[in-house]
Amino acid sequence: MAQPVSHRRAENRPRAEVARGTVHDVRVDRHSRADEGDNEVTGPIRRITDAPSRPVRRRPPPARESARQADRPRRSAARPEPPEPAKQAATGHGHGHGHGHGPAAPASRRVRLLLIWLLAPLAAATVLGMIVLYPWGKAAPTSVVPQGTPVHGTITTTVTGPCLGQGEVQVGAPKPDAKPCLTVELKLTDGQASGQPLKLTVPIEPSTPRFSAGDTIVLSYNGGKADDPSAYQIVDFQRGLPLALLAGLFALAVIVLGRWQGVAALVALGLSFLVLALFVLPAILAGESPLLVAIVGAGVIMFIALYLTHGLSARTSVAVLGTLVSLALIGVLSAVFSAAASLTGLDDNTSNLIGSLGHGIDARGLLLAGVVIGALGVLDDVTVTQTSSVWELRRANPALGWRELYGAGLRIGRDHVGSAVNTLVMAYAGAALPVLLYSSLSGIGLGAILGSEDIAQEIVRTLAGSVGIVAAVPVTTVLAALIASREPVEELTSTTSTQ
Repeated sequence: MAQPVSHRRAENRPRAEVARGTVHDVRVDRHSRADEGDNEVTGPIRRITDAPSRPVRRRPPPARESARQADRPRRSAARPEPPEPAKQAATGHGHGHGHGHGPAAPASRRVRLLLIWLLAPLAAATVLGMIVLYPWGKAAPTSVVPQGTPVHGTITTTVTGPCLGQGEVQVGAPKPDAKPCLTVELKLTDGQASGQPLKLTVPIEPSTPRFSAGDTIVLSYNGGKADDPSAYQIVDFQRGLPLALLAGLFALAVIVLGRWQGVAALVALGLSFLVLALFVLPAILAGESPLLVAIVGAGVIMFIALYLTHGLSARTSVAVLGTLVSLALIGVLSAVFSAAASLTGLDDNTSNLIGSLGHGIDARGLLLAGVVIGALGVLDDVTVTQTSSVWELRRANPALGWRELYGAGLRIGRDHVGSAVNTLVMAYAGAALPVLLYSSLSGIGLGAILGSEDIAQEIVRTLAGSVGIVAAVPVTTVLAALIASREPVEELTSTTSTQ
């Protein structure tokens, strides 16, 4: 049987043209159709040959069924055979370049081994530093200045009048320049005299708080007779309930937004406070170097907070490395410029601490320790954000190389670094606001104000910490780009889904 014209033309086309699934215009001879008797040639009929995405199957008339059955082996033989998966994988093309999959798993294992070799000595040095610096077997230091025992009470009534001692009465009109006092009647709620009423007189000064009926207060008991009013002194307000409510609101907000990762962050925060309370403070009070203790304590807090919150992964390890490099830079800058500026660290708070200890302490080292610990929280935020940004960029586009990842991550870091530096500056400025106000009232020039001990300390804290934050962006970004570009896409996807 003679083949139709359309079949002959389709057979004569090149194989590549047929395989591509292109659209051709062909002319069909009606003589080949059984239901037509003339030889009229129809107009062009559009035909789609072997489209790879969705082949179009036309049902031929009954008369052409036998012709198509006879022609099917030839068309099948004319089609190019698809490459076998084994051959395609052996050539190293297709998926390796066309789809931009990441490198093989052994490269990632080498990267992780490198991270272990870098971080394991640092972690071991941190643990060893804790063991060496902790005051084993030493008695906890006590203040040489009597502080008294705190007891709680509730104010029942307050009366403003002349300052009179116990058992004294006012005779005649008070002097015009006499300062008034506040007579407070209260009821003790704990201690040896719990439930007993007391009557105390408090001078009204601009620096003293204002008490009123119903206030819950804290008193200092000096150890005298429990029912003697002279053995008590009003110290402050009780703030336990509002602080507990605020802490609960904070924890609720973190858990609602972060879910299990928020719970891990809260646990890491609690452990960070334990490190400060159980290691940093006792070691410094025992006479160890405040800067060395702060460096070791910051390392412990960093390892606990980052790995507990973000998990054991290459991403977290890069954030740890970036934080360590930035902390080292902050410590060096603070030490150099505090020595160059002749900062002693002897502000009012440090002087009170030395007086309570009864012996000297490295005041400048205490200043540097505050700089290191204060910058740690902001550095964690910057390094984790940069590593997460680079990993998500790689996960979204596995074809990006480390240079493209570094450039995109650095653009994100530029936006973040401005807000982070501003946060650090405003935090230190807010803490030093009373000092700034006092210095502005002194009537001296701006240069003398900025060069004073208290203001210069805050300037060194702010600028050294800001330089470390700025340096953390490129350092962390380039480390993250180099390592993320060598991670398999499957590893990136699984790491992101679990965090």
